Amino acid sequence: MVEMLMNDDYKLIIERIETNFTRKRDTKYFLQIVNDPYDQTYNFFINVQPRNKRMHSIPLHTITTYDLSYLEKLVGQIAQKYQLTIVYDGFIGLKWPITQELIQRR
Repeated sequence: MVEMLMNDDYKLIIERIETNFTRKRDTKYFLQIVNDPYDQTYNFFINVQPRNKRMHSIPLHTITTYDLSYLEKLVGQIAQKYQLTIVYDGFIGLKWPITQELIQRR
């Protein structure tokens, strides 16, 4: 059941990254994952910033499975496909369950 959910979330996020990651010249792209403890969700965004222009934050998907192990596996799968920088917000003091590394440093 969890694997099926992960596959659905993964496919949806990858599909939306592919739509917005156009690889334009002089443009920065990075993923942002935000922890929302109030709604118990994780929100995925792709941020796009052309040179000398404002950054656009495009929502990709909201993960309703509020489990760090699940998120760690999902992020690992996404990182294998795309080598984009990933920025984490709202994870201060939290560690990944499997690797025991801090998720967010500041």
